[in-house]
Amino acid sequence: MKQYRVAIVGATGLVGQEFIRILEQRDFPMSSVRLLASDRSAGRKLFVRHEEIEVEETVPESFENVDIALFSAGGDTSRYFSPIAARAGAVVVDNSSAFRMDPGVPLVVPEVNPEDIKWHRGIIANPNCSTIQMVVALYPLHKVNPIKRVIVDTYQSVSGTGSAAVEELTTQTKQVLEGQEVVSSVYPHQIAFNVLPEIDVFLDNAYTKEEWKMVEETRKIMHANEIAISATCVRVPVFTGHSEAVNIEFSRPMSPDEARQILARAPGVKVLDDTTVSLYPHAWLAAGTDEVYVGRIRQDASHPNGLVMWVVSDNLRKGAALNAIQIAEEMTRRDWLSSGG
Repeated sequence: MKQYRVAIVGATGLVGQEFIRILEQRDFPMSSVRLLASDRSAGRKLFVRHEEIEVEETVPESFENVDIALFSAGGDTSRYFSPIAARAGAVVVDNSSAFRMDPGVPLVVPEVNPEDIKWHRGIIANPNCSTIQMVVALYPLHKVNPIKRVIVDTYQSVSGTGSAAVEELTTQTKQVLEGQEVVSSVYPHQIAFNVLPEIDVFLDNAYTKEEWKMVEETRKIMHANEIAISATCVRVPVFTGHSEAVNIEFSRPMSPDEARQILARAPGVKVLDDTTVSLYPHAWLAAGTDEVYVGRIRQDASHPNGLVMWVVSDNLRKGAALNAIQIAEEMTRRDWLSSGG
């Protein structure tokens, strides 16, 4: 089997560490791995396949002799270094929002649109975490019964913001329980024992950027510009795992049983749906796993062509690192590493 030279940009972050874990767990064919981060993290040592590797500062020369570069270091870093890496001959799979809506960059969820990988020009975008899990659940249904409209409300964990947010939730929880004054720095308000309907910045249309990502990215991934989508994204005091209440209007009626049967056969989906024994997805269950879980599938009481369902996934794995590595796996399996396929 051919072996690939891999670089991880943002290796010390939550998603970067998940990259390492998943590459090991899935036995990705690596001949070498280079760990890259900011100058603040350079010099740290991390274990990869039982070998201690020193983290290097990301510089333009970092991508020489690299085949695949997995990026999760923020939009500014991606915008600067991704084109440099691509010119050096690497294929970038970027987890930031920098290139997602660029018409010249594929935006890929392998269970939905793997064929888009082959027209890459050296950069492939990994979608937003909340978008990924939703389209994995929507697309199998859309193929059978075209979707006309989606209303989604998300309940997103703090790990989606990064390690500082995880620490803030931990600290604030202790402060509240001990009766101390709560200090907020990562979020505009206290997140412990609270919910915040603000993820990313507010846009001129009164939606947040996170909400608008779900609208635009879903249409691009599913090649379905005609779908009407509205999202409300909420941060909740959960460490790992995003949950979504998804209301779907189809072209024609679809029964909950038919939807369950379709989703039970869909790649990457696991149906947990038996309300008689309180069986449904939840964030604690999803954390540390790879599936997109779907449950609470029921008829929409407000529309004859509607269904409502509950979708949960680990935002660090399928919502970020796993999806990126699946893109790399698909690319190597189909020999699409070369630019333009």
